[in-house]
Formats: sequence, structure tokens, C-alpha cells
Amino acid sequence: MSVSLPTFGGYPFVMALPQRVTDFEPVAAPLEAPRIRRCTFRQLSRVETGYDVSCLYPNRRVPLPLGDLEASGAICADCTASHIFRPDED
Repeated sequence: MSVSLPTFGGYPFVMALPQRVTDFEPVAAPLEAPRIRRCTFRQLSRVETGYDVSCLYPNRRVPLPLGDLEASGAICADCTASHIFRPDED
């Protein structure tokens, strides 16, 4: 008695078998960037190294420079004028 393998269109079925991974090393997940609350008075200006942030609150004709995104994050997070942040941020 001869045994033949099943075929499809003249080609034998081939099944992929999972391979055992022996050199697996866990990779640390990247840290989340600090979140900046969306403010209606914050002004971002594109510069070569990233973004400069300025504050236009309250009714400033000349923006108050706060520095780059990282430096301004702490200043904007400590802002006590809670009404200037967008309503979906609270």
C-alpha cells in the first residue's frame, strides 16, 4: 500500500511549523513624552532645532518667550489660569 501526500493544483501541501526562539531578550518600552496641556494662548514657532514656545496671555502684543518645548512644559503645567486651557483638557 502506497501513501501519497495531499496536493493542491499538482503541488503538495506544505505547512509552516513554528520555530522555537532561544535568543529572546525583552526590550524596554520607550518612555512616554511629557504631555503638554493644550492652551489657547500658547504660540509655537518653528526653529532649526525644534520649536520655540511663547505665551500670549493676557492680551499681550509682544509674546513672552518661554523657551523650547521641554523648558516651557514645566511653566505651562504650573499655570494658575485654568480657564485658558481647552475644555477637553480638564
